[in-house]
Amino acid sequence: MAMELDKVEFPGWDPGESDETAAPDPGLAPVPGTAPDPKTTPDPGPAPVPGPARDPGTVLPKSRLIRFFVLRPGTFENALTDIRARMDPQVDGELQSSWLVTEVDHWNQEGERIAAITERSLLICKYDFMMLSLQSCRRIPLNYIDSLVHGTLTLPPHSVSRREGQGLRVHWDKLREAPFTSRWNPWSNDIPYTTFIEHPVKGATEMFTSKCQLEMFQAQLAAAVQRAYGVDPVPGRANGALILNRPIVIDTYVGLISLISNQNKLGYSLARGSVGF
Repeated sequence: MAMELDKVEFPGWDPGESDETAAPDPGLAPVPGTAPDPKTTPDPGPAPVPGPARDPGTVLPKSRLIRFFVLRPGTFENALTDIRARMDPQVDGELQSSWLVTEVDHWNQEGERIAAITERSLLICKYDFMMLSLQSCRRIPLNYIDSLVHGTLTLPPHSVSRREGQGLRVHWDKLREAPFTSRWNPWSNDIPYTTFIEHPVKGATEMFTSKCQLEMFQAQLAAAVQRAYGVDPVPGRANGALILNRPIVIDTYVGLISLISNQNKLGYSLARGSVGF
């Protein structure tokens, strides 16, 4: 039940020539027929060990990172202030943790979100980091969350859309099936689950490396759900959410809207030339 609120990689190490590994001075070459003098023979030293390899795709280039408005100093903190002002203390309780994530909807469209875990709710907030305004926020009671699924994102074999990497799907209200009209509406919010992936700015700074950690977000959410079930159990439901590891299927076939949107990152607050949105 979701409710709408008020609106390094080190390339192959070439140590190069050094005084120790360079060829010996011809003037000091041993006389033919004699054994080399160990005092004058250069010690080649230990063999060089290559540095650790790092996936170059895990962090965006700096020229692309600076386009994200969320990285501007104080922007994320301002968003949290607005979210706190919108929270209902009687319904949500205190804010426990906040995360910068990317939400992937049932049509494979990406959207920049702040996921706020409170004592009794999960708030999924859409924030305009350019205009510094909270556009919308969905509240999901923690004791309605049925399962947390972590795994590889997959699509049907003949789908036009593309998706790789790991994700986290949150299910709630499992007793209610999504209506047919909602499943075929790319802008519908009447779907009893949502999917999260890591935000592209993960690794940009120490703070955002922490704020964008999907596994830590899952651990914090699972613990909060367990506490909520203990304090306010819902009759007829299991005693806590299931934690599963399996592939996450995004059931979209054509996906032209998401293909255009995701390639151009239309779901993020970005500086686009002389225009930002």
